[in-house]
Amino acid sequence: MSDQKDFRFTDLPVVGKTVLRLGIAGNYGLTADDARWAADQGANYWAWNARMKITPALRDLLKSDRDRHVVGMYGMGGWGSQVCRSVEKALKVLDTDYIDIFKLGWLGRTSRYSEGIVEALLRLKEEGKILAIGTSIHDRVRAGKLARDSAIDLFMLRYNAKHPGAEQDVFPHLSVRRPAVVAYTATSWRQLLRPIKNVSMPPWPGKMVDPSIPPLTPGLCYRFCLTSPHVHIVLTGPKNRLQLQENLEALNDGPLSDNEMAWVRDYGRKVKAAKKFDYLP
Repeated sequence: MSDQKDFRFTDLPVVGKTVLRLGIAGNYGLTADDARWAADQGANYWAWNARMKITPALRDLLKSDRDRHVVGMYGMGGWGSQVCRSVEKALKVLDTDYIDIFKLGWLGRTSRYSEGIVEALLRLKEEGKILAIGTSIHDRVRAGKLARDSAIDLFMLRYNAKHPGAEQDVFPHLSVRRPAVVAYTATSWRQLLRPIKNVSMPPWPGKMVDPSIPPLTPGLCYRFCLTSPHVHIVLTGPKNRLQLQENLEALNDGPLSDNEMAWVRDYGRKVKAAKKFDYLP
């Protein structure tokens, strides 16, 4: 089991930087001041697009310490020229020489993975305008195939106690090329945080982190994801600084024990049985 320091930080292989394992998504209400505060606490992985309020802070952070911060840019790709234009625009908005990771958003729905797009992304890497190619993808079977054989360096996957299917469909294939993994929807769109009728659980087996358990706390959801040896980063999308602070502090509790992990998995299965969506396996 990793010690606390190793649990909080990891070397992100696709960009060669050490990152705090709680990545910040700035699209749920955080301000630029909140982002600056988070950076002071050690946060340095930013899931970003140009519409986010954190953009001015991120621009300043990149100017002051570019080698420390990692920008995981959301982008859509219908064709190669569109990808190139979006990267060029992002470089100007952030006033930086490169984007760490360009992530094709919702690959298979709003983005394509055509030969032209792959060629454009590889050319951007050769030019040093991006360091790595990433994707956000819900089709886990396809993600497993791409993990084995593709140009994709980083996979952003839905992974939580209610939807742990990446453990069967994706994680076993990572050893071939060793791409990075960013988990998101750790709280299953907050379903793991809300009381569910007719769901009973035995007493929490570890240190009592919250007397109201169940449901889960956000911290337990993030620690569930990060306890997996395959997950480099989990994203958090807090609405305000208080939530941000609580989520960052959860990393100090380290990985879940075996008993805690089993309890959280059992709870996730029960929530899935009670709140099942046919289109979300």
